[in-house]
Amino acid sequence: MSVLRYSISFPCLRWTVLRQILRQGEHQRLSPIQHIDFLPLGFGKGVGTPSEAKEHVRRFHELFFTLSPDKSAIEGNISRALLLADKSAYNYYRDFSEKGSYNRIVAGNINQVVQVDSVLCDFDRYPYAVRTHARQMIIRATNVTERSLVTVCRLLNTSRSDDNPNGFNIEGFEIVENKDISTRKR
Repeated sequence: MSVLRYSISFPCLRWTVLRQILRQGEHQRLSPIQHIDFLPLGFGKGVGTPSEAKEHVRRFHELFFTLSPDKSAIEGNISRALLLADKSAYNYYRDFSEKGSYNRIVAGNINQVVQVDSVLCDFDRYPYAVRTHARQMIIRATNVTERSLVTVCRLLNTSRSDDNPNGFNIEGFEIVENKDISTRKR
């Protein structure tokens, strides 16, 4: 039954590769097909794929760092982002909140948009080390500031849910760099 399912899912794979996948299903990587991005990490364990891992990190950054000058929208995005991470992300949220960052965004009618440039994951060791490079645009009435944002974290496999469809959890989240690149008038 499972062989038939994999034959349908991956019709281009040969029977010998299918047998190897089924026999070595508990391994993290299989050498003949290790660069195929759609095979699950820890094949057969019900965990996500490398592209899902990268999407999980990308989505967290979009929710956590893209902010509009609306208190309820900020709270909604942050609470959805915190479902994807451990307490290390909550600690940053608490620090930003205590410093008044979110209040200044609302009071100053500031939009903050993040664009993730790259998500680099090391899938050879578990938990998976991740480094993310992104750009933040802080849009004010008079100017636009572009900032570089670099973060690191580790990804853990976890169960999938409606709130966490990719089946990963971010731990040890840390902002390594968050500095201004340029400011231009509007």
